[in-house]
Amino acid sequence: MASRKSVSRLDDHVGYWLRFVSNHVSHAFMQKVETQGVTVAEWVLLRELYEMPGISPSQLAETLGMTRGTVSKLVERLCQKELVERTAAGDDRRRQTVAVTAAGGKLVPVLARLADENDREFFGHLSPEESAALVGQLRDIVRRHGWKDLPVD
Repeated sequence: MASRKSVSRLDDHVGYWLRFVSNHVSHAFMQKVETQGVTVAEWVLLRELYEMPGISPSQLAETLGMTRGTVSKLVERLCQKELVERTAAGDDRRRQTVAVTAAGGKLVPVLARLADENDREFFGHLSPEESAALVGQLRDIVRRHGWKDLPVD
């Protein structure tokens, strides 16, 4: 019988641990926001619109690193939930802007508190210095790879 070459274990890889933590953190957050009737992707869109009212869907897609089709579907779902509204931009009905409604504006702080709670639940044991170092390292990885798309799934 031929001898097997040494093969690294799954948990020898940083990516394994990143995915392990990410899955648990993301799943817990998904469950929290779904109690408020939105998905994580809808939360991301709402949060951006909260800061940028009256933005066009194409500008929103560029900001979020999503396709226009994805943004269009999310905007439609949020319009149906009466959390976002579309408005024709000037005389050209093809040009639209999107903004959070009053109901959406009330929901965003609730969802932000859930995000804060989720962070405390998983990372609250870290000192401020440890937290800053971890975020700094992760941001450096993002920067080095030139990633722009926001994580929404």
